[in-house]
Amino acid sequence: MTKRYEPKQFPRLKGLSGISDSLLADHLKLYEGYVKNTNELNAQLEALLKEGKAKGTNPAFAEMTRRLGFEYGGMVLHEYYFGNLKRGGGGDAPAGSGFPRAAEESFGRYEIWKADFVGVGKMRGVGWAICYQDPVNGRLSNHWITLHEVGNVSGFTPLLVMDVWEHAYLLDYKPAERPKYIDAFFANVDWQAVEARLRGGPREASRERAAG
Repeated sequence: MTKRYEPKQFPRLKGLSGISDSLLADHLKLYEGYVKNTNELNAQLEALLKEGKAKGTNPAFAEMTRRLGFEYGGMVLHEYYFGNLKRGGGGDAPAGSGFPRAAEESFGRYEIWKADFVGVGKMRGVGWAICYQDPVNGRLSNHWITLHEVGNVSGFTPLLVMDVWEHAYLLDYKPAERPKYIDAFFANVDWQAVEARLRGGPREASRERAAG
């Protein structure tokens, strides 16, 4: 049987700067809904499989299978998002640490990377701004993810994940005030969590490839 997922807990989210506890409480409930829907879809698809109805010509099977990526994405991306925030975090990545070095090697300067990431976050529409790392060469790149499952780069590692759906900030900011929310996001980034996701910068990856 498919293993059921349990909602993760994020105790370090209370007391963030510029992002209220009441907003986060609602946001966490939304996340729990994705966990619940992922479990339910997996159970329903497993039942269809047992009944011999797991066929592309079965409209119910096809629709649930297509929906599964959305629910899984909603669950996992929220875990990355909540996981890279903490009370007392924020500002810019510590100088000399792995992430700014990788950003400099990929974009020329850390400030250029950040301006690019913020620019992605300010794009019209709802979705996610994500800084990914290419595991092959270690380079960083910023991407816009539509919904939860459209725009992800297969195999790339999410390092910094920012939710820019309106539910992520509407209780605290007006719809046109997304830039203020983005500032609040950076004021709470847990750079240690981001560093933990990082796998050596471009130069190290190049050395590993050459050695291989």
